[in-house]
Amino acid sequence: MATKIQVVFYSMYGHIHTMAEAIAAGAREIPDVDVTLYQVPELVPEAVLQKSGAQAARKAFDHVPVIRPEQLADADAIIFGTPTRFGNMCAQMRNFLDQTGALWMSGGLIGKIGSVFASTASQHGGQETTITSFHTSLLHQGMIIVGAPYSEQRLLGMDEISGGTPYGATTISGSDGSRRPSQNELAIARFQGRHVALITKRQTAA
Repeated sequence: MATKIQVVFYSMYGHIHTMAEAIAAGAREIPDVDVTLYQVPELVPEAVLQKSGAQAARKAFDHVPVIRPEQLADADAIIFGTPTRFGNMCAQMRNFLDQTGALWMSGGLIGKIGSVFASTASQHGGQETTITSFHTSLLHQGMIIVGAPYSEQRLLGMDEISGGTPYGATTISGSDGSRRPSQNELAIARFQGRHVALITKRQTAA
C-alpha cells in the first residue's frame, strides 16, 4: 500500500504554491508514495483579492482542490505551507486548523507525520517563528514533527540571500511580492518533501 502524503497550503500571490509543488516533487521521488496537493479555503472577499492583484496570481493554482478538515485523517503525513502574517501563520490556515477539533477529540492525527514550510516578505520577517508556532498546533494533535535537517547542505549557503531553516523550507517574496522562490529555496523544499516521505515510509512500515 502506498504511503499517503498531503501537501496542504494557502497561497495568495503564488509563492507558497510554487514551494508546495517543489515539496510534492521531492516526495514523489520516493517509490510507493502517493502525494496530493490541497489548498485551504479563502477568507478574503473576491473584490479585495481582485483589487490587490491576488486574484490573477491565484489562477495558477485554481485547479488545486480545497480540503475539508476530516480529509487530513486519510494521510500518513501532512506538509503544511503558509505565508507569514506578523510572525505567525496566515488567518486562512489558522481558521482551517481551528476546524480540526473533531480530529483532536478522536485522536485522528495522533502518530502522523507533520511538517511545515513558509514564506515571508523580508529576510527577517518571522520565518522561524511562523513554523515553530505552527508546530504547537501539530503537537496538540499528537503529530510527529519533521523539519529539514542540516544534511541538506544548502541550508549553510552564504553566497546569496536565501530562505531555508532546519524547521522547514522557506522563501522570501520581497515587500512587493516580486521575488520568486530561488533555485536554492526550491531545492531545500524538494529535500524536505523527500525527507518527510522517507521518514513516513519508515514510520508506516514499523
